[in-house]
Amino acid sequence: MRILVTGTNGLLGQKLVALLRNQPEIELVATSRGPNKLAALYPEVQFLSLDVTSKSEVSRLIAQVQPTHLIHTAAMTNVDECELNREACWLHNVTAVEHLVAACEAHHVHLTFLSTDFVFSGEQGPLAEGALPAPVNFYGESKVAAEEIVQASRIPWAIVRTVLVYGTAHNYGRTNIVLWVRDSLRAGRHIQVVNDQFRTPTLAEDLAQGCWLVARQHATGIYHISSDELLTPYQMALRVAAYFQLDTSLISEVNASTFSQPAQRPLRTGFVISKAQQELGYQPHSFDEGIALLAKQVK
Repeated sequence: MRILVTGTNGLLGQKLVALLRNQPEIELVATSRGPNKLAALYPEVQFLSLDVTSKSEVSRLIAQVQPTHLIHTAAMTNVDECELNREACWLHNVTAVEHLVAACEAHHVHLTFLSTDFVFSGEQGPLAEGALPAPVNFYGESKVAAEEIVQASRIPWAIVRTVLVYGTAHNYGRTNIVLWVRDSLRAGRHIQVVNDQFRTPTLAEDLAQGCWLVARQHATGIYHISSDELLTPYQMALRVAAYFQLDTSLISEVNASTFSQPAQRPLRTGFVISKAQQELGYQPHSFDEGIALLAKQVK
């Protein structure tokens, strides 16, 4: 079993490398654009540079590696950036998927594609896999378009949708809700956190485990991978403050209309994960367990 992972410089990609490098039954090939951020941590892992927006690069690399499975994590995921730079968003989130699907079809590769709760309108949740997509921003539109390309392909495919992923990564510029709340409160800063958006937050390690379960079992279809706790960001912030014994009076409860952002966010998503639990054996951490794990990792 030879697994090729795209986007291994990103949060999920790094967690997949950490997980899959220890699986004796597989050969792992890591790919990302730019230098390998994990070279010093995992020098034994084969790394190849890949720009997924280049059709020729994708075609050549898949032909060279001949993977049995491909887990595609590379994407443009900054929701506001996608709204403001739609051409770049489409190139990275849709055109790149066209290239990968074509290469996978040519070499009979099982494809796992990462998608998002932002394919939904946010009118109701938690949502099961059969819910109809109706995105409210361009990032969601790009992911729906990519999902449709994958579903129309002639290869065994799986779509893994996830929600509000948090975790730590090596040499990674972006923060997450746990560390943002902890660091802000430790610095004595007042923060405003929304109370009218609902999500099932996903520990990055859990998402990596879900992707591995899909690949290992050659699963096909759509799977919702997240936690099973429906929380608002405000509730999450209170949990973080409680764990680190920080001052909750610094946290102000506001609604989403307080913030002016280029991209609209769906108000209520979150996932029903019973399909992944029953078919894949997926078992996520609780949010409190996720906080504890992050605290240990960044200590």
